[in-house]
Amino acid sequence: MAWIVKPSGTMGIERRDEPYLTQSMRDRLTREVLPRYETTHAALLPALHMIQHEHGWVPAQAMLEVASFLKLEPAEVYDTASFYEEYWLKPRGKYLVSICRSIACEFAGHERVTQAVKDRLGIDVGETTDDGLFTLIELECLGSCGTAPAALVNESLHENATPEGLVRTIDEICRAEAAGSSAGAPHH
Repeated sequence: MAWIVKPSGTMGIERRDEPYLTQSMRDRLTREVLPRYETTHAALLPALHMIQHEHGWVPAQAMLEVASFLKLEPAEVYDTASFYEEYWLKPRGKYLVSICRSIACEFAGHERVTQAVKDRLGIDVGETTDDGLFTLIELECLGSCGTAPAALVNESLHENATPEGLVRTIDEICRAEAAGSSAGAPHH
């Protein structure tokens, strides 16, 4: 099988005037994070977490800013950010629908729940709706094996999740969004 090479060396990076790695973040990294490590490379994960916590994802411009600040090669930052599933390298939806795919949830029928959400939102796993409201992912264990299948909608845990129940939750969110409410996902 031949290697498929991506043109990352010539890839264009969308930039904005305002930095993602703000001065207050730099100050906090300098004051609180860097002193805990022998090398700046060791502070890379906390720096990426800081960016993602503030912006909801880690844009390419932010990776360049982190690389410059920590005196690392941009490729090292990208390799790290793309290796760990917890970092988002593209914007995600306002509501993250996470369906557990662990063995307990698999036996309890998580596939039906995932398929119902895919059908309702018109997206596949790993995609975001065009309106930017929902991103669907599957992940490993949510620690709710006794009440499988389990799902999270943002921080709201749905135990014994059913296709109908999760679609109903999505419909409730859509109605609330249409009414102008940004109170977040309903808790069940």
